[in-house]
Amino acid sequence: MYRERASRLAGAVVWARTVGPGAVRRVLPDGCMDLLWRDGKLFVAGPDTHAYVPDAAAGVRYAGVRFAPGAGPAALGVPAHELRDRRVELAALWPGGEVRRLAERIAETPDPATALETVALARAGEPDPLMRTVAERLAAGAPVAATAEAVGLGARQLHRRSLDAFGYGPKTLARVLRLQRALDLVLTGVPYAQAALAAGCADQAHLAREMRDLAGTTLTAYAEAAKSETPTPSGSWSVA
Repeated sequence: MYRERASRLAGAVVWARTVGPGAVRRVLPDGCMDLLWRDGKLFVAGPDTHAYVPDAAAGVRYAGVRFAPGAGPAALGVPAHELRDRRVELAALWPGGEVRRLAERIAETPDPATALETVALARAGEPDPLMRTVAERLAAGAPVAATAEAVGLGARQLHRRSLDAFGYGPKTLARVLRLQRALDLVLTGVPYAQAALAAGCADQAHLAREMRDLAGTTLTAYAEAAKSETPTPSGSWSVA
């Protein structure tokens, strides 16, 4: 079972999951970083450039805070590119004694996800406002060159600051966010070809290639798997 809700931390999402028998939840790139609790241990998931498939037995519990694109480094204290495509224990980033105490406190609560959110709120810093604008513009489908011009950065400057904020350059982030736009449409029932064009792909074949490259699966396979675990958005816990 998977559930999520909007966080008290601006732009973030709080989520929880208990792995069911035979359940495999493919995690697709989204430009985000997550603070994770898994059955008593704390981890950080860096920004992905390709799909990640967790290896977890049935009954394993997860809780997470998914930071908005560009917001993770300010809370976790490390540039995003250092964690790209990695899952690391939080003790590698924060003092070990502090992490142990936090993990024990979270494990004792009836709602680990909300307890984890409290930790994220306490550590959250102010994200780079310029990079927040970059993420918002790219999420809306703006071209990379136009985005660089809008925020007053040269191509090299934008690339360097994007590595720190998002874990990869603006072109990769734009691809990732475009795929997310398309999948959001697909999951609401929009036909693949129409979703591809609306998201900014050249055609359905382009979207299919991006799906294979970034997600390692097909649109049909993803949509079928998502039916059982995609929650309906709301202001409180949404359950699937």
